[in-house]
Amino acid sequence: MTASSPFKPLELRPDEVHVWLVEPERIDDPRLLAAYLPLLDVQEREKQRRFHFERHQRQYLVSHALVRLTLSRYAPVAPEAWRFVPNEYGRPAIVGPEGQWLRFNLSHTDGMALIAVGRDVDLGADIEDAQRPGETVEIADHYFARTEVQALRSLPKERQRARFFEYWTLKEAYIKARGAGLSLPLDQFAFDLVPGQMPAIAFDPRMGDVPDVWQFVQHQPSERHQAAVAFRRPRGGALTVRWQHTVPLAGDSPPSFVTV
Repeated sequence: MTASSPFKPLELRPDEVHVWLVEPERIDDPRLLAAYLPLLDVQEREKQRRFHFERHQRQYLVSHALVRLTLSRYAPVAPEAWRFVPNEYGRPAIVGPEGQWLRFNLSHTDGMALIAVGRDVDLGADIEDAQRPGETVEIADHYFARTEVQALRSLPKERQRARFFEYWTLKEAYIKARGAGLSLPLDQFAFDLVPGQMPAIAFDPRMGDVPDVWQFVQHQPSERHQAAVAFRRPRGGALTVRWQHTVPLAGDSPPSFVTV
């Protein structure tokens, strides 16, 4: 890999996870969009061109430029020089020596994208547009654990949709941290959400996992978006999650993280 990052190195402590958020639809500067495209590799550019709608092309372009530019904040690698290899479930990992310690996970939805970055930690992240059309609470009956469905249905109707997306983002973040995607059954692990406390997870014995090694953090970065981050706890205890809104290549140096 080429050692020519455009950024001053940013410290990533072992007890922190950094999450960078971007709103692709708000980036309309042609010069910025033109600067993002050469950062993508040939396969990414081809995939970006195949999207039918311009907004989906922009979402893909901005979110994948975000990945490369963010990773270059933590390692002396040019954004266009990063290379990735997917695991058997499609999750990408960094090729090269940086991949031995630098971990990341990308998620995007209408209106926002994020990348979570950590050091020597299994992590996953998810963000969802909680105002998107379509079924939500109805899906829970088919995919969620029984205790989650019961807790969801016990809420007033006007609160059920928001709670659905809390569960959904937590579940997505967990299965992404495991690196196995939807091969993990969503009804064999359940979250308990108590106001003022971190989400707690419980497992069906068939999952072969234990709650104590996991930590989950939720965040609502806008009125319409719900996000969650999941990671295995280090032996030293909990990690701190720090959030940063950004416009890649514009106006976010030095970053001013917010801890949630």
